Amino acid sequence: MSQRVPYNEVAPDGMKIMMDMEMYTKKSTIHRTTRELIKIRVSQINGCAFCIDMHTSDARKMGETEQRIYCLNVWNECTFYTPEEKVALELSEHITLIPTKRVPEDLYKRVREQYDEKQYVDLVLIINQINSWNRISIAMGNTATEK
Repeated sequence: MSQRVPYNEVAPDGMKIMMDMEMYTKKSTIHRTTRELIKIRVSQINGCAFCIDMHTSDARKMGETEQRIYCLNVWNECTFYTPEEKVALELSEHITLIPTKRVPEDLYKRVREQYDEKQYVDLVLIINQINSWNRISIAMGNTATEK
């Protein structure tokens, strides 16, 4: 991987905070494949090739199917995502595109039908975390490389 700045070395305290948040989100009760689907979808919206590459690879290692990975950009037209996954993906899109989409009350209510209060907060943190990683990765010039 090439990058503009060795940010882990230049700002280790800041990157530790990012990694601490990453560890927190991994301990949440949000299913791990749902977390990866969120990370892929948000990375698609943000155009972060590095993160798309990383999280599609991670999802495959967890047993996620190619079909579900490839169809994430049209998840709302597919029958093979669970209601919990669909509402998490919708929330992901709204938070990622918050200047134009916001998080309307009806979406909040639909999320809460599937997730409890703590899980709602954890979903918001997971979505914000991958948005932060996308922005760091893009700003630092991280690139996806052939394996």
